Amino acid sequence: MNPTLTLPAPAKLNLMLHILGRRPDGYHELQTLFQFLDHGDELDFALRTDGVVQLHTEIADVPHDSNLIVKAARQLQALTGTTLGADIWLRKVLPMGGGIGGGSSDAATTLLGLNHLWQTGCSEDQLAQLGLCLGADVPVFVRGHAAFAEGVGEKLTPVELPEPWFLVLVPQVSVSTAEIFSDPLLTRDSAPIKVRPVLEGNSRNDCQPVVERRYPDVRNALNLLNKFTEARLTGTGSCVFGAFPSKAEADRVSHLLADTLSGFVAKGSNVSMLHRKLQSL
Repeated sequence: MNPTLTLPAPAKLNLMLHILGRRPDGYHELQTLFQFLDHGDELDFALRTDGVVQLHTEIADVPHDSNLIVKAARQLQALTGTTLGADIWLRKVLPMGGGIGGGSSDAATTLLGLNHLWQTGCSEDQLAQLGLCLGADVPVFVRGHAAFAEGVGEKLTPVELPEPWFLVLVPQVSVSTAEIFSDPLLTRDSAPIKVRPVLEGNSRNDCQPVVERRYPDVRNALNLLNKFTEARLTGTGSCVFGAFPSKAEADRVSHLLADTLSGFVAKGSNVSMLHRKLQSL
C-alpha cells in the first residue's frame, strides 16, 4: 500500500536548561526554552482497516513494541476506541541520545498524523496529555510552538524568539539522560526565574558540566565551536549548537569543522515544520 500521509518530525533545541530540584517521584523540576529546527526525521503513514499498527523500519536495540512511534499509535487507539490501524515507515535523520528530540518528535508526529488519518477528532490538549505519558518532551512537539517550559517540561508558555541559523555538531556518542540526571554532581538547586530574563539571554544548561566531564567528545565539540560563536549543549544529549546570523556563516564554520566533526545547519523556527505541513493539508 502506498503511504497516504507524509509528515516531518522536527528537531528541537533547549536554548537553556535550569534544574530546580528533584520531586518525590524521582523526576526533576526544571525550566527550559524550546525552539524547533527546520530539520528532522520523516514518517509515512498508510491506513489499515484491521487495527494493526506496524512500524516497518527497524531501529537498532529498540524492539518494535517498545518504539515510541508504536506506543503513541496504540495509546491513541486506546483513547479513541478506533478500529483502524496503520503501516508506518520512518526515515531516521536525528541521532539517538543527541538531545534534539528524535524519539519524542517521532511520537508527537505519530499522534498528530494518525489523529488526522484516522479522523479521531482529538484536541491538541488531549494529544499533549497523551504525549506526556510517552515522555516529558512530547507535549512541546504536539503543541508545535517555541515555548518556555516548566514542571518536568510539560507546562508550556509560548514565546516568540529570534530565528537564527544554527550549526549543530553531532559527536558520535549517545548520552544517557538517566545517567546525567542521577549524577551526584548535577546542579539541582537553581533558583526559579521568569520568562523575561530567559528571553534576554540567560542561556545556561545545568547539565552541561556533567556531560562535559563524562563525555570528552562533547567537551571537544564545545571547545571547537566556541572559537566561532557561543557553543551550548542541548538538553541532556550529545549535540552541541551555536547560532549564526546567516546560513552562509553557519555553512562556513560547518565546512571548517567538517574534517573533525559531523553536523548540520538548520534554521531556527518558532512554529514547527510539522505544524506548518498540517496546516497546509
